[in-house]
Amino acid sequence: MADLDLASVLPRTAATTPDDHLTIGGCDTTALAEEFGTPLYVFDEEELRGCIGEYRWAFTSRYEKTLVVYASKAYLGRWIAALVAEEGLGIDVVSGGELAVVKSVGFPMDKVLFHGNNKSEQELREAVEAGVGRIVVDNFHELATLDRVAGEVGLWQRVLLRISPNVDPHTHAKTTTGILDTKFGFVLEETGAGGPQDASASARYGQAEEAVTQAMAAQNLELMGLHCHLGSPIFKLDPYARANDVMLAFAARMRDRHGFELRDYSPGGGFAAPYTREDEPPTPDTYADAVIGSMRAALEREGLDEPSLSVEPGRAIAARAGVALYKVGARKEIPGIRTYVSVDGGMADNIRPAMYDARYEAMLANRATAAAEETVTIAGKYCESGDILVRDAELPKLEAGDLLAVPASGAYCLSMASNYNHAPKPAVVLVRDGNARLVRRRETYEDLMRADVWGEG
Repeated sequence: MADLDLASVLPRTAATTPDDHLTIGGCDTTALAEEFGTPLYVFDEEELRGCIGEYRWAFTSRYEKTLVVYASKAYLGRWIAALVAEEGLGIDVVSGGELAVVKSVGFPMDKVLFHGNNKSEQELREAVEAGVGRIVVDNFHELATLDRVAGEVGLWQRVLLRISPNVDPHTHAKTTTGILDTKFGFVLEETGAGGPQDASASARYGQAEEAVTQAMAAQNLELMGLHCHLGSPIFKLDPYARANDVMLAFAARMRDRHGFELRDYSPGGGFAAPYTREDEPPTPDTYADAVIGSMRAALEREGLDEPSLSVEPGRAIAARAGVALYKVGARKEIPGIRTYVSVDGGMADNIRPAMYDARYEAMLANRATAAAEETVTIAGKYCESGDILVRDAELPKLEAGDLLAVPASGAYCLSMASNYNHAPKPAVVLVRDGNARLVRRRETYEDLMRADVWGEG
């Protein structure tokens, strides 16, 4: 085994063979590519379960009434939903499709949270009928629709209200969700003698306060508590403290004015994962200290009883556990400007660099410890100039047929994947202790045409 330059972003089981091939979970990645083809996404089961255990222990050891909830939008398949259930976590979903996947593996419905800013009536009905533990209500339209649907189904539905606390988490603008100007949540407009953000008893809370009164008056809903989510990934800790201060001051005012009881509280997730060798995200323990410490301080200051807490790591669980493998193909050298090396995947399986300017590392899986010889830009195969996976990667001299590995590809790659240029989506394998299990087969051309009805009548 040799030292790996990218050990900080690879799964912690990553190693090398005597012939310098990258291994993950005891499996030679070159052998995986030969057996399952490329592009190929490899998930390390030990890394996944390890990250889950770290977050579960960090939060529950500090605050017993915590449910760690996997944010499935990061990556969802039946296999990972079953794994999350085995580990005793909750799970959040944001669509009827995600709910259907979760239901299909027998996930405990009382541990499911249903998010989303524009849930359809059908989705709300499916959630109520399934017995989803909490629906996180995002707006007045949903509040009224859900109350009616729950009445028609004949079930009492527990809900949280999503509040926008107007706290900037200092992350990418497209993944910032808790500021004033966002599509998510009820606006928390604090105005009073001290002006905006005055948390005094005289403050008025606009839409958020009206949502509390409407939810408490609803005939078929039980308002359990409040939810917010600031964005992702969040490397700084102070935004969580500021959000807790704002949210719990609001909860106290709603208690005093309307008799609201805060039984459930969630500051969301957004916990970061390392993508490059320079990234140093807080540890699960550090996040837990910041979230729980500031929450307890705010609860004491406002005279509130301790509610049940839920936190929602997604990226922080899935990202590092996944490694994408690509076959190197064409090469284009522009003297004095740039060298492009193309691979057999790209923005159809990982749109994050094109969408968010996300940065990744890359390494040769078939020459894992070879010294860097050139600086190249790794391009995808799709018909967009923005189809770039990694800019200015320092790598050994690349040749057609080489196997390129992109670490930290487990979150928001496959979940945002498309069939652009009618590309079949990649296969996914789960590895552990030298064994590889296919958990999602590669799509076929027939799969791409399966929904077409042309020529049938």
